[in-house]
Amino acid sequence: MMESRSERRQGAPATESERREWGVYVHIPFCSARCDYCDFATWTDRAHLVDEYVDACVAHARAQHDEGRLPDATSVFFGGGTPSLLPGPTLARILDAIPRAEGAEVTVECNPDSVDEEKLRDYAAAGVNRVSFGVQSMRAHVLLALGRTHDRDNVARAVAAARAAGIDRVNLDLIYGTPGESVADWEATLTDALALDPEHVSAYALTVEPGTPLGKAVAAGARPAPDDDDQALKYELADDVLTASGRPWYEISNWARPGEECRHNLLYWRQGDYAAIGCAAHGHASGPEYSRRFWNLRTPERYVEAIRTGVSPEAGEERLDQQEQVAEALTLALRTREGVKVWPGDADDSPVASCLDEMSDLGLLTRDGGRVVLTRPGRLVANDVSARLLRALDDLSMWAAPADGTR
Repeated sequence: MMESRSERRQGAPATESERREWGVYVHIPFCSARCDYCDFATWTDRAHLVDEYVDACVAHARAQHDEGRLPDATSVFFGGGTPSLLPGPTLARILDAIPRAEGAEVTVECNPDSVDEEKLRDYAAAGVNRVSFGVQSMRAHVLLALGRTHDRDNVARAVAAARAAGIDRVNLDLIYGTPGESVADWEATLTDALALDPEHVSAYALTVEPGTPLGKAVAAGARPAPDDDDQALKYELADDVLTASGRPWYEISNWARPGEECRHNLLYWRQGDYAAIGCAAHGHASGPEYSRRFWNLRTPERYVEAIRTGVSPEAGEERLDQQEQVAEALTLALRTREGVKVWPGDADDSPVASCLDEMSDLGLLTRDGGRVVLTRPGRLVANDVSARLLRALDDLSMWAAPADGTR
């Protein structure tokens, strides 16, 4: 099946040069309204905490830098929530506390309703050079079904404001497969999005998460669930339209002009290292014996209190040994256009070779220049392809192979 929104931030194996890159993810949990499908760590009733929360983010970033755990970032990503609710000087305070390498990519997720040219000029002056607009759809009835408040004209106005502010890298974030959205509706969304000439487009299949308004309505039978065949058709349409526009895919749900790929997301997909600033933020740190994924306290109140009292805001961690790192590296690399290198030891009669031959015969992947890359049908069932390859790897006891980019 296609990627869901909950799978959006992932990666592929890192080379030594990529290991030198360092990302910082900053979570801004505030929203003016909650979308019906959203299960992210966001709140609509915490505006009174904004100043304290920003103070905590600044203090956290500075403390990590002082402790040698926050080197110069090659990319910074403000996600949420709605980071664009922050005024320019407020967001700049956090960004100023994050040491950045020359030419660092700095992205802010924006709601088209919460930006204007003045705010975006402030962002640009602070160092923001990329914005990602949560568009989802350009059709009014689809936006209504998703609980979104903006319209097509607001999207066009927001993109124009970003250009006028000097931010010349724009992503439009889209969702397909909303019940009530026809194929013609989705095609119109793609057409209208491309008319704004974005450098990058992300498109995700709508998923129904338990506990959300949408999830509750589907469970109660009040609203239909998304249709798998409909979503597959719309994914293929998006791939056709976006590729024809000069924006080929580079990860299952992401298309960009060559050179305009999101460097921060590539860091995720390549198992790079990144710091976590803010509540519910996730981070990753490599080590000689294992890698560590960790996450911060979920609520803004608890995060603020932890920073105020000098307590670590981390809520938990997952340690991946070499076997688990290899499994993750393969899974994430296979999601990208770079694919996976077929490593030495894959004899023609090995379980891995047999698995690759079988899936190649099914049209799910190609083998070119020693690399395995998913075809478009393969991208639709990427999780299944990865699972089958991992089973074959287990049979061959290949886990000792290094996850260092030689894949």
